Amino acid sequence: MLSLEEKIGRMLVVGFDGLTPPDYLLDWLAAGRVGGVILFARNVASPAQVSELTLACREAAPRPILIAIDQEGGMVARLRSAEGFMESPGAMALGAADSEDLAERVSAAMGDELAALGINWNLAPVVDLSLNTDNPSVSTRALGSRVDRVSKLAAAQVRGFQSAGVAAAAKHFPGLGNTPVDTHEALAVINEPLETLLRRDLLPFKAAVQAGAAAVMTTHTRFQTVDSQYPATLSPSVIEGILRHEIGFDGVSCTDCMEMKAITEHYGAGESAVLAALAGQDVIFFSHTPAYQEEAYEALLAAARSGRLPLERVDEAGSRLTAMNARFPAKQPEVQNVRRRDHLLLMDWAARAGTVLLQGDPDLLLLKTGGRLAVVEFASYLESGVVERGELTGFLTLLRRDLPEAEYISLRSVDTDPDALARARRAAADAGTLVLATRSAHIIPEQLAMARELMGLARRVVLVCLRNPYDAGVLTGAAAVLCTCGDGAPSLQAAVDALTGRYAPKGRLPVAWEPTA
Repeated sequence: MLSLEEKIGRMLVVGFDGLTPPDYLLDWLAAGRVGGVILFARNVASPAQVSELTLACREAAPRPILIAIDQEGGMVARLRSAEGFMESPGAMALGAADSEDLAERVSAAMGDELAALGINWNLAPVVDLSLNTDNPSVSTRALGSRVDRVSKLAAAQVRGFQSAGVAAAAKHFPGLGNTPVDTHEALAVINEPLETLLRRDLLPFKAAVQAGAAAVMTTHTRFQTVDSQYPATLSPSVIEGILRHEIGFDGVSCTDCMEMKAITEHYGAGESAVLAALAGQDVIFFSHTPAYQEEAYEALLAAARSGRLPLERVDEAGSRLTAMNARFPAKQPEVQNVRRRDHLLLMDWAARAGTVLLQGDPDLLLLKTGGRLAVVEFASYLESGVVERGELTGFLTLLRRDLPEAEYISLRSVDTDPDALARARRAAADAGTLVLATRSAHIIPEQLAMARELMGLARRVVLVCLRNPYDAGVLTGAAAVLCTCGDGAPSLQAAVDALTGRYAPKGRLPVAWEPTA
C-alpha cells in the first residue's frame, strides 16, 4: 500500500542536469517523491552512459518508474549521431513519404533503440496539424496539414513505438498547429470554435487514441471558446470534457513542461501543479529546476492533505500510471542494439522517400556538371559552435566529400560574422551555380534578408530548404527547389544524394504552400 506521499510523488516526472543522476534525485526516487525522470541532451554523452544512467535511476526506485525522452526524430531529438546514436527523419519527412508502413517501421526502429537504452516512454508523436506557416514550434515536427493523412500516419507511429515496448504520447492536445506563438516563450490563445476543433484538429488525436496510445500530452495554449480562463494544461473542460468524454481516452494525460513561460509567467510552480492535477492531469512535468520540483511536490501534498485535491483524483492518476508501467516496463539496457545497421539503412531510405523536389526537374539539381560552384548554408543552432570555430558543418562536410572543388561557407541566421557574409556575397556573384541551404528563413527576418541578397547576386540558384519548406514561398527565382522536410542526419545525407544524382526525389509536400514574394 502506497503512502499519500508516494501517491503524490508518482504524479511528478522531473529533469536534472548532468550525465549521472544527482544524489538528491536518487534520494527522491528511493523515497517515492517522483515517479520518473525525463532526459534531455544535457544528460547524453554515449549509449553506454545513457544505459548506466537509466539503470541507476531504476535501481534507486523501489517500484517501476517512467523514463521519458523527446525523441521525435528530425528537429527534436535528444539522441544524436554525434554521440553514437541513430537519428531518424522528422515527422514532416514521413508525411512527405506518405506511407503508413514506412512510418510504423521507422517508429518501431526508434522504439527498439530507446528500449535498448532502458527508456520506456517516448514523448511522441506530434500529431498537431501544420496550419500556420509562422508557427515556430510545430514546423517540421508536424506530419502535415491534411487531417486524413496525419491521422493515419500518427496512428502508424503510435503502433510502431509501442510495438517496441515504449509508450507513446500523442501531443500537443487539443492541437498547437494554428498559432504563431511558441509556448516556451508566451501563452498562445486560439479562438476557433469547438466545432472546428472537433472536425479538424482533434481527429488525429482520436486516431492516435484508437491506435492504443498510452498517453496524451496537452499544450499550454488557451482555447478561448472552450475555457476562457485556463490553458489546456490546466483546464478541466479540455481534459475531462474533451479528452476523456469527447475523445474517450482513459490512458495517462500529461502536461508539457511546466517551466515554459506560458505557465511560469502566470502561475507559481506549486499552484500550477495543483491546478494541473485538479484539471485531470496524471503526470506533471518539471524538467529543469529542483526548487520548482520541490515546490510542486509540497503544494500537491498540502492540497491532498487539506482536501482541495481529492484523494479520488490522486488514486485515479495512480491507477493509470500503474497500468502504463505494467504495460511498458523499462527493459534492461542492451547497448549492442543501438545504431543497428538495418535501422540505419531504414532511416536513410525513409529520408530519401521524404525528400521533395518542389520546383524544377532532377537534371537541374545535378551539381556535377562543371563550372564554378558555391555552397552557402545557414547553419543549425546545434552547430553554432562549429561555425564560430570556422569549421564545416555536417551538411557541408557531406557535400564536400562528393564535390571537393566547390567553395563552402556557413552563416549564422542572425549576428552573422561580417567577413563570412562578405565571402558569401563574393562567392554567390562569382559562381556559375549557388546552392543556398536555408533553415526557416520565412520566420527569421535576418536570414531571409541575407538569403534574398545572395540569390539576387547569383546567376543560377538551387535552393535547399533544410527545415521548413515554407522558405520556398518567400525565396523565389531558384532554378530548382529541394525540400528535405527536416535536417536530421539522414535528411542531410538524402539532400546530398539528390544533389549529386544518386536518386530522384519522389516525396510530395504534405503541407500547402505558395509563393508570396
